[in-house]
Amino acid sequence: METTPRTWTLGEIANLLGGTLSGSPEIVISRPVPAGSNDSHGITFAETSEYLQKIETTSVGAVLVPHDAPKLMLPTISVDRPREAFGRLLAMFQRPLPIEHGIHPTAVVSPLAEVAATASIGAYAVIEQGAVIGEGTRVYPFAYIGEDCVLGADVTIFPHAVLYQSVQIGDHSIVHAGAVLGADGFGFVWDSPKRSRRIKVPQVGGVAIGAYAEIGALTAVDRATAGDTVLETGVKLDNLVQIGHNSSIGEHTVIAGQTAVGGSATVGKRNEIGGQVAVSDHVVMGNDIYLAGRTGVAKDLMEPGVYWGVPATPIVTAKRVNSLTYKLPDLNRRLRELEAKLADLEGKIQ
Repeated sequence: METTPRTWTLGEIANLLGGTLSGSPEIVISRPVPAGSNDSHGITFAETSEYLQKIETTSVGAVLVPHDAPKLMLPTISVDRPREAFGRLLAMFQRPLPIEHGIHPTAVVSPLAEVAATASIGAYAVIEQGAVIGEGTRVYPFAYIGEDCVLGADVTIFPHAVLYQSVQIGDHSIVHAGAVLGADGFGFVWDSPKRSRRIKVPQVGGVAIGAYAEIGALTAVDRATAGDTVLETGVKLDNLVQIGHNSSIGEHTVIAGQTAVGGSATVGKRNEIGGQVAVSDHVVMGNDIYLAGRTGVAKDLMEPGVYWGVPATPIVTAKRVNSLTYKLPDLNRRLRELEAKLADLEGKIQ
């Protein structure tokens, strides 16, 4: 596994991307960089005239540009789609965290667990009884895989991730550092009609996550009270997301950081949910819904579209309402003036 930084010549990059090089093929490129960088060994991309002008004033090593871009003083590689080509470059420069094949001597693996011969278990990781670790799966140091957890093939569990019990994860999924899957759902009831103290409701279900999912760092997905909390194929959760017990997230939905989905909520397919959004418990959301940041969903939302605000409102209407709030002080002043004039007129009539 290659873990040291890789360098490429500009000629090699042009060949790999199928682009047309303008500049020396011997220039060494060490890393992708953002637009505006002056890194002489960096490479960036520009799609628009605005970014081409911005980059022309820098000393970056090279730029990916569209075929019809004006000639720059910098070395360039002309490609069909610079953004897509830059994405391919990012993959070329990506380095995995190091982990050795096999089971590290310090890992604690139950004899009642099943670990595929091609899996990698890092230092001080714990694999409990009944757990199944699939082919090519990587469990990094200090991760905890609880009883009866099942990890498919080519799953990556990063350091300090915790899977309590009965967590299933599909093939090619990723769980980032510090994520907690299968902690107890938030369930409590009063002990009696007198309401003297709250009693914990046992949470005995599990978590079922589909293939090609990604769980961000420090994100929590609670176990179900009974049954499963479900994340379908291709779901992507950002860092610091909370998914409540018995909720269901439809396939290929993405959820940004600091968002919370309440217990027993149902979120449909292909939804895009912004940061700091709140979805109430038991709410049902349809498919192809887009929620802007800080939106609150308090009741069922089924119609595809873009929503914003509290409560969630079609974004065109929400923007109009929001713009009016800035005019409220002036509208209030004018209303008071009109009321005063009206009172004066009424006094004169009497």
